[in-house]
Amino acid sequence: MPERALWTCPRCGRRFANRNQTHTCAELRTLEEALAGVAPEMRAIVERFLALARRQGPVTVLPERTRIALQARMSFAALQPRRAWVDGHVVLARRREDPRFVRIESFSARNHLHAFRLRSAEEVDDEVADWLAEAYAVGEQRHH
Repeated sequence: MPERALWTCPRCGRRFANRNQTHTCAELRTLEEALAGVAPEMRAIVERFLALARRQGPVTVLPERTRIALQARMSFAALQPRRAWVDGHVVLARRREDPRFVRIESFSARNHLHAFRLRSAEEVDDEVADWLAEAYAVGEQRHH
């Protein structure tokens, strides 16, 4: 079955897998603007996380007002740098138990948000890379 074309919001220009996707038409910042004033260790977490995500394939980084979203066809992860840690989540097609997930929200049988908190770049390890591989498949809509 051929891949459906992405829908582009006529107001803000963002692209989505679903036509008329609910979203806020807000101007995106640059990644540099989003990381301005962020402590070096928190910046290192974000940069390492983005590097691991990009190993999976093309990633659109969307520095929004309150978060940095990662999108393939759909959003599959997001980060929120704080003063002493980085909060974030990955969207997986299954509930995945891991002590580093602080919360799991299930929206449907194949849509589970897994929230985490990272305090050092060393925590962005092979296990996080594995989360991102699984989440990227969701973002590419290859998880059916």
